[in-house]
Amino acid sequence: MFKTWLVYSVTLIGAVVFFLVYKMWASWIILVLLLLLPVFALIMCLLSTFTMKLDIKAPNNAIAGTDTDLSIKVDGFASAFSFCRFDILFSDRMAGETKKLRYVIHDTGVTKIPVDTKHCGSYTYKITKMRIYDVFGFFHTVKRINKDCEFLIRPQPSIPEVMPDMFGFKAKNLRKSKATGSDIYDIRDYQPGDPVKTIHWKMSAKKDKLLVKEPLEEYGGHSRLLMRLTHDRDQVDLHLGQIIFTSRYFIEHEVSHKIRIIPPNSREVSFDVESETDLAKAVTAILRMRIPDEDEVEEIIPEEVSHED
Repeated sequence: MFKTWLVYSVTLIGAVVFFLVYKMWASWIILVLLLLLPVFALIMCLLSTFTMKLDIKAPNNAIAGTDTDLSIKVDGFASAFSFCRFDILFSDRMAGETKKLRYVIHDTGVTKIPVDTKHCGSYTYKITKMRIYDVFGFFHTVKRINKDCEFLIRPQPSIPEVMPDMFGFKAKNLRKSKATGSDIYDIRDYQPGDPVKTIHWKMSAKKDKLLVKEPLEEYGGHSRLLMRLTHDRDQVDLHLGQIIFTSRYFIEHEVSHKIRIIPPNSREVSFDVESETDLAKAVTAILRMRIPDEDEVEEIIPEEVSHED
């Protein structure tokens, strides 16, 4: 702005001298136009401030390593006669880092801001205010907008070094079944309210008391996916990708399981997973966790898959 006013002042002085020396209609028009220029600029700046709108749109379901961007749309009356400058606070929730980015947008339209998708995680962009300048740069106003958005960058599913052997996850325990036609059942004493069709007549005749068949079903033991958080983002990306691949493998084979996340010096967090919806919620929560600093991790233990009966 200082440079603009300096150039304008020198030009205005020159126009005044030109008018005093020649005193012709052309010099008079030039002088009037120069005097009205700041007034026009101020009006355009105020109109742009009152009518300008800014909208920010974050990418959905971005995958680590793919190209994506943040869309910022500027619209409003008289915006063609102005430009705006704003600072964006960019935060990486996993790393706990925040940095400031500055952008300038001329005229109306959509501006694409590239997004760094090198690592998975939860990222936020926040704009609290913007400076609106007239097209010549004489004046500026500050408009508070308070726009923010969050987007998640998910890892690429990755095949683990050792695929889980589904034989180890077959049923080894029994539990009560709601299905009456089960081939597996237990015998117990009759209780008031038990259906007549569940009475085991042959066994009741032998024992001389009413006995009923209680249907049972086999079910798998408790399966778990274990991941320890580390400061190494490449390791986090890899292990989380393996978690997603393995969890989907279990879902396809109808194996309920837990995803256990163990931060250093903190209590573990677990997620029960039975469907793709449960897996999506678990991954979203993990991407919002903060990874430890390098001095917080003494030993890096890779992701592992284990089974418990």
